[in-house]
Amino acid sequence: MAKEQRKIKIAIVGGGIAGLALGAGLKKKDHIDFHIYESVPAYKDVGAGLALHMNAIKAMTLIGPEVRQAYFSKAMEMGEEDKEMSTEVILAHGPNKGELVAELGKAKGRKTVSRADLLDGLLDLVPKENISFKKRLERIEESNDGVRITFKDGSEAHADCMIGADGIHSATRSFILGPDHPATEPKNHDGWQIYRTMVTSEFAREHINPKWTRTVPILLGPRGHINTIPLNKGTRLSAGVAVRGVKFGTKGEVPDLDPEMYKDYSEDAQRIVRLVARDTSASWTAADHDHAPTYYKGCVAMMGDAAHASMPFASNGAAQALEDAAVLDHLFSKVTKPEQIGAAFSAYDATRRPRSQAVVDLARKFGRIYAYAEDGMHEDPTKMKQFFGGAAGFTNNADLQRQNDDAMKLFESAIGTGANGTECVAPEGVEVV
Repeated sequence: MAKEQRKIKIAIVGGGIAGLALGAGLKKKDHIDFHIYESVPAYKDVGAGLALHMNAIKAMTLIGPEVRQAYFSKAMEMGEEDKEMSTEVILAHGPNKGELVAELGKAKGRKTVSRADLLDGLLDLVPKENISFKKRLERIEESNDGVRITFKDGSEAHADCMIGADGIHSATRSFILGPDHPATEPKNHDGWQIYRTMVTSEFAREHINPKWTRTVPILLGPRGHINTIPLNKGTRLSAGVAVRGVKFGTKGEVPDLDPEMYKDYSEDAQRIVRLVARDTSASWTAADHDHAPTYYKGCVAMMGDAAHASMPFASNGAAQALEDAAVLDHLFSKVTKPEQIGAAFSAYDATRRPRSQAVVDLARKFGRIYAYAEDGMHEDPTKMKQFFGGAAGFTNNADLQRQNDDAMKLFESAIGTGANGTECVAPEGVEVV
């Protein structure tokens, strides 16, 4: 009688969007035994909310229709899945004030959602026995039979491999790159500060144009760009002002947001700034990652913000995390032996690193353009429209099925030649920029 092959044991450290989406896919694979370790005891609303682009919706669909449906059920009322939505980018300062220069992320089924609501929907897809909370990573140790993980509470876990989805301040990233590598720690090269407030939509309608409580605008100008995102199915509003070149104090103190500095902006923009200035307690200092030379080392890999945190200005950070999850989920459908894990991680790295890092660069450029700091582009709306059209095509219209297929070809080629841990190189024709 043939001996039953043991399951591949995967530890996912981090139960955010990336980790939960991957878990939702892996649970359908009988040959995989996975467990998610999340550091916080419960999810909280952080950030500005999410307006997922078409590539995010396509990535969720590749993982499984139930993942896409979890987003729809949390983000919108029934019957709205066929409604097309986009982020309107509008000049709020200068001689072309009021001109629409981009409609980003246009897609049917696109809607805004709070991060906590989306996490709640994804969490419902992961069996409760497959996730543990209050597990903050302390140490990673590789051995001949996999990886041993130690948490700050003293507990340990052992797995054939580990995938770190532990966010921008990632201990996994430090392990893979080394704590002293120049790309390990987050960066804020342009000095971005996000002043933000969260209010009820009813309160917001009393202070700003009611239109901006239902849609997602980005209003541009040289001293900060302004945006709003409706959340919780339209009952709350996140409103913010993103300012470049902030002069932080010696201990990181942030100057107050001064509405007087925006008197030459459009009236709609000024009203949103005044709303934000009333209460900036939801603010944060933005950061991203310089490019990592690899997304894995041995049997440890990283994904999502741990691998390629980006500035929020291209609205594609969550989408890139979901693309990571789609590729890893697809690859592990064929990983049946521990010795194949290296080939899977190499194929993932070769396929996802160029594209995801291009999005990091793109988000930085978006920020400079929004701040009127990119080669005078704000003086030429036609040039802006051309740039945003090309950028939206790169993020939004990517062939994610092909991306999955390219990764699988690399993996199968590696294991077919017996080079299970060798470095894979992206095949010609893989679209990167």
